[in-house]
Amino acid sequence: MQQDLLAQLQKITEEEQAILDGRQDVQKELYTSGRGFVIDSRKLLRKGRLIEIRPHTRFVHFPRHSHNYVEMVYMCSGSTTHIINDRDRITLQKGDLLFLNQNATQEILPAGKNDIAVNFIILPEFFDHAFSMIERENILHDFLISVLSQDSSLSSYLHFQAKDILPVQNLIENMIWTLLHKKAGTNTINQTTMGLLFLNLSMFTDTINQDDPNQYEQNLVFSVLKYIETHYKNGSLTEVAEEMKQPAYFISRLLKKYTDSNFKELLQQRKLQQAAYLLSQTPLTVDAVMENIGYDNSSYFYRKFREKYGCSPRKYRESGK
Repeated sequence: MQQDLLAQLQKITEEEQAILDGRQDVQKELYTSGRGFVIDSRKLLRKGRLIEIRPHTRFVHFPRHSHNYVEMVYMCSGSTTHIINDRDRITLQKGDLLFLNQNATQEILPAGKNDIAVNFIILPEFFDHAFSMIERENILHDFLISVLSQDSSLSSYLHFQAKDILPVQNLIENMIWTLLHKKAGTNTINQTTMGLLFLNLSMFTDTINQDDPNQYEQNLVFSVLKYIETHYKNGSLTEVAEEMKQPAYFISRLLKKYTDSNFKELLQQRKLQQAAYLLSQTPLTVDAVMENIGYDNSSYFYRKFREKYGCSPRKYRESGK
């Protein structure tokens, strides 16, 4: 991280100074107005804002709490230890990224002076706009986003070990810079940057929840979805089961549990997504598109495409979708 950014984030806040002067706990009134410790976005976001940042409060145990927004934690330097949902103990190292949806509870052990974490306070609608720019469908990307939804039963957090992923580091630092400097007109820039961030993160799903044993099933699902992304033309359940060193029936059961679809359905969905992309972005003929995605039965392809998109492949191309 650039030294000038880090220097700004290292400054002792009034709340931290009070702790250093002898206060034993966090000032809950800064975070919530209710009885339970639910951190309220209205306390942290300026009116009309969809996203804001604040450095994590150091030198004190931050008690168990939840949020009425999506939180993204980025570890700038040092480390912090988080207890998620009273069960999962995660230590964020420099460069790590943690997303928490509104179902998650969080507790944070005391951080030292050089343990600098930035909390992004993000309203859910910020993500809606951020991803509207992404034309190409992607089942892995869709799954990542669904994890962040308020009613998600999939998981309540995503932990990325991203210190060696330069594009991710650059995109996050760009957002921190714009939010720290509070320049007007940067909301669209940050929403676009968040979209680019997720596009990059979807390429590195092998970095998600690596050290979190309680997320084992979800990790397998990520791996299978990543396989489908790159093997949609000729992929098979048998092959991916061998790669994962798991029985095929176990993979099928997990996919149904976490995505409500089986392997064949997900593979078909990805084929059709790729077909739609090729029809809208390339001059390939419909027959060439069909061959490119691994279909040799044209009547089946036309029927499935119409079921998903409500029109024939030719009409889809003509509509400019």
